[in-house]
Amino acid sequence: MAAKGLAREGETIGVMVRMYCAAHHSGSGEALCGECDALLRYALHRLEQCPFGAGKGPCSKCEVHCYKPEMRARVQAVMRYAGPRMLTRHPVMGLRHVVKSLKGGKRPAKE
Repeated sequence: MAAKGLAREGETIGVMVRMYCAAHHSGSGEALCGECDALLRYALHRLEQCPFGAGKGPCSKCEVHCYKPEMRARVQAVMRYAGPRMLTRHPVMGLRHVVKSLKGGKRPAKE
């Protein structure tokens, strides 16, 4: 994730998964349980493989769903929990996430 935008998005999903894990599993905020660690690694890998690169829109509005259905449901649960809490715990990161989620999805450029 060399691009600034992708690195920021990776950091955001990491914070959200840590918040979710600390509230729902045995996570301590930094150390994740095995399930949440696997979810975060999967999300970061999918982010690295995104065909849109740094210019990507929000995954929730993307027409190309690269997440497996089970993983997508798990990420949605994390987002539902952590999204509203981001504005109070990480206000700048939370605002960036809200602004980005208001953007529309994009399609990969045709070659």
